Amino acid sequence: MTTAVTGTGVGPLLRGWRERRRLSQLELALRADSSARHISFVETGRSRPSEEMVLRLAEHLEVPVRERNALLLAAGYAPRYTETSLDDPSLDTLRAGIRQLLDGYDPYPALVVDGTYTVVAANRGIMALLDGLPGHLLRPPLNAMRITLHPEGLAPRIRNLREWRGHLLAQMERQIALARSQPLRRLYEEVAAYPLPERAGAGPDDREDQEDPHPYPYFALPLRIEHDGHVLSFVSSISTFNTPVDVTVAELAIETLLPADPATVKYLRSL
Repeated sequence: MTTAVTGTGVGPLLRGWRERRRLSQLELALRADSSARHISFVETGRSRPSEEMVLRLAEHLEVPVRERNALLLAAGYAPRYTETSLDDPSLDTLRAGIRQLLDGYDPYPALVVDGTYTVVAANRGIMALLDGLPGHLLRPPLNAMRITLHPEGLAPRIRNLREWRGHLLAQMERQIALARSQPLRRLYEEVAAYPLPERAGAGPDDREDQEDPHPYPYFALPLRIEHDGHVLSFVSSISTFNTPVDVTVAELAIETLLPADPATVKYLRSL
């Protein structure tokens, strides 16, 4: 059975995802147990893919869960994945588990953000780092990127701001390349335009490292941030849920800040 698909149908969308992943039609066909001819017919609208085929192609193209629903709709099928509000009773167990994880990580900082870096949960370690920030940055909904990079936020306290800012912006660029998220792109454009504070450390060139001829050998790019007269060093680890079937859950990310040197461990435990 063949049918005509408009320019906004599933064919052009799948072609866009394939090109974004830099795969040829043959490579995608081999991965999805199909043929290059069939992939070509789907992309040009000469053939309407089955619901199973849409989902299989989306899986091999690593299409985000939210966009898989868009592909299904474009192909004339009902969305497969729900989008449940985080405060829905059906997610009580999830919320309780996240809370237990965050509290168990204290005194080290940890937080949970959604697909646009809105903070949905945080522990006391994170809140301690936010002490003294202006109220307009702390009004809900908090946004982790704004709080970190805003010139009135944490940015002036970050000793290696240029490096850390570059890391965060590159991280957002990768996410934008992987997912067609206009809200995320708008956030990126906003925070990338923030001016650098007058005092913006550049990692190895900052004053403290120059005074210490043998700085601690970090095993990953650290976040080096001032807190109450101390310079704390962390490395970031981000976790997501495995094979989620809900859009909300798929877009959650748990970020933990692991102390990167003994001095940071000692200081945090003293709190």
